Amino acid sequence: MVIFYAVAATLVTGLSFLGYSYAEARSDPVVRETRVALPDWPRQAAPVRLVLVSDLHIGSPAMDATRLTSIVGQINALHPDLVLLAGDYIYNHRPHSAARIGAAMVAPLAQLHAPLGTIAVLGNHDWMTGADAVRSQLAEANIRVLENSAIQLGPLALGGIGDQRTGHADVATTLAAMHMLPGAPVLLTHSPDIAPELPIDMPLLLAGHTHCGQIVLPLYGPLASVTRFGERYRCGLRREGMRTVIVTAGLGASGAPLRFGAPPDLWLITLAPTG
Repeated sequence: MVIFYAVAATLVTGLSFLGYSYAEARSDPVVRETRVALPDWPRQAAPVRLVLVSDLHIGSPAMDATRLTSIVGQINALHPDLVLLAGDYIYNHRPHSAARIGAAMVAPLAQLHAPLGTIAVLGNHDWMTGADAVRSQLAEANIRVLENSAIQLGPLALGGIGDQRTGHADVATTLAAMHMLPGAPVLLTHSPDIAPELPIDMPLLLAGHTHCGQIVLPLYGPLASVTRFGERYRCGLRREGMRTVIVTAGLGASGAPLRFGAPPDLWLITLAPTG
């Protein structure tokens, strides 16, 4: 009888954990706010309200078109000047699956409203499942993809570095393109592990990829890590000398459609001149 109760208690605990974790994976993203001062800000230019999101993983049970539409409404309600997407739009790793799976994200993402536009980079899942298809889908939603290139947007010189994990990152080419543009420098990429490769004059790096651990147990910590630097770039805001690195937890889930101790989030970042 004792064994029966122990097994029953274990089963109830496990089911409760799964239910809670699935609900957390589908919950509205937490809005995290910060302000970052940047050098080389054009004189008399107004601050920029930027929203950073990442890791949609459309096609997972944790992310469908209905939930993504709701999140887009949440983003629009923040009235951002610019929206940045840090990669991994597709769920799974199967080659050529993006053409089918990614179609569901086009209509929701096309509803994003930001005066300076929406800019994206690709992540490892996008390369694995079909980068060309993902680019086409994002273009259909009026989203521009940066791949080791740069663009001037208002007072910003924004560079987009390719995905490091799949071997598509070219830091030198991206920085060279940025240095030809006026404005305050901002870098967008998928994995934060690229941060130590950057020169000191790059004051802000925005990234995703880590899901902040996705399942983070009390006392134990994350069950798995996709960053080579452990806690250094696992989650949130980190200041290293003159550089700020911000890593969003993302919106969706990879693998099991579960989150625990690492809820979905997005960042509302106000960029302004130093001083």
